[in-house]
Amino acid sequence: MVCARQPSGLISYLSPVLPGIFIFVVMKKQMNLRSMAAQAVEQVIEQGQSLSNILPPLQQKVTDKDKALLQELCFGVLRVMPQLDWLINKLMSRPMTGKQRTVHYLIMVGLYQLLHTRIPAHAALAETVEGAVVIKRPQLKGLINGVLRQFQRQQEELLAEFANSENRYLFPAWLLKRVQQAYPQQWSEIVEASNQRPPMWLRVNRQHHTRDGWLALLEESGQQGFTHSDYPDAVRLANAAPVMSLPGFSEGWVTVQDAAAQGCITLLAPQDGERVLDLCAAPGGKTTHILEAAPQASVLAVDVDEQRLSRVYDNLKRLGMKAEVKQGDGRFPAQWCGDEQFDRILIDAPCSATGVIRRHPDIKWLRRDRDISELAQLQAEILDAIWPHLKSGGTLVYATCSILPQENSYQVAAFLKRTPDAQLSETGTPDAPGLQRLPDAEEGDGFFYAKLIKQ
Repeated sequence: MVCARQPSGLISYLSPVLPGIFIFVVMKKQMNLRSMAAQAVEQVIEQGQSLSNILPPLQQKVTDKDKALLQELCFGVLRVMPQLDWLINKLMSRPMTGKQRTVHYLIMVGLYQLLHTRIPAHAALAETVEGAVVIKRPQLKGLINGVLRQFQRQQEELLAEFANSENRYLFPAWLLKRVQQAYPQQWSEIVEASNQRPPMWLRVNRQHHTRDGWLALLEESGQQGFTHSDYPDAVRLANAAPVMSLPGFSEGWVTVQDAAAQGCITLLAPQDGERVLDLCAAPGGKTTHILEAAPQASVLAVDVDEQRLSRVYDNLKRLGMKAEVKQGDGRFPAQWCGDEQFDRILIDAPCSATGVIRRHPDIKWLRRDRDISELAQLQAEILDAIWPHLKSGGTLVYATCSILPQENSYQVAAFLKRTPDAQLSETGTPDAPGLQRLPDAEEGDGFFYAKLIKQ
């Protein structure tokens, strides 16, 4: 028997009927997006794995058309998980445990489709039920079908009850409490913005086009974009689009990067001829932004994660740029730069990432309350270790994609108190240091910056 792989995802077998005579027998590959999504979500919740590590290999197994749907199912379920959990507890007498646990997540995927997508109900039901076969639980097809149909019958009253439940904010209790304490007036808007789908922001490469010049090209391609008043290179797409549909993406004319992340380079203000350190640099968005702003600067990009550094190389290559790239721990700079000093240093510090939950909804379920103090300790160690490597008169920008003051304003205030030659510049006051951005539907992510000058 001869097997030929077809581009459609079907497998064709050439089966000999008589000598020299073959017929095509076409068999559909066993690929079920719902079961794949359920297993991915299970790995996040039960094993603490990051969706950004799990999803790309899964997407390689499906067609381009299905890649977006698989992502939508995984991200969506994690975004509204407390709602789905609450519904399952109402619809089932006891939760699925042990080896049956994947079925729990498969039902979640089914409920998500019925509630939050435009997939026709009959298709969502059929594909989700079929997912039980793929995960080798065919005996539970009836149960899955029964739970989903019961939800359809009771949907209105269940959702009305949910709207008054403690789970309606879709946040873990510990994080909700921290946000409420930090922002007593704004917490509900922050939570609401964090639970929305994120806007798609781009950064126009000023070495190729002005922002407005590229925006005109975008509109010629039939797409619409909006500028940002604070970030000179930023464009927000009216509707998210595949990157290859963007004018000049493969030529390096534009990069996907949230508007708030672009604020780092505005404050850093790198100049040609300077030696610049981008610490915690992966995946390289800010490294390339430095080189767009100052193409003759000498940039050292350092990250502790060797695997993620490959993305720095990818970004540099696409944009046709050169930087020195090293693996290294920010707490021990002598290991990777000796006693070298830099004109400017950007620290995009490791943090809780609570400002980018809308982009990475798994953060809500991967982080723990105890992580915050551990991260704050790590940030303080990096700041103290790297400060001696800044030249006198030099600029250091401390940034995080967090909205929690323990990692942000409190961190910088403590650093200023113990570092006499550090002076705050342009970003707040010594008592309330830094500039805190909060996530907003049509704005950037949650982000914090503090600009420090060495006396």
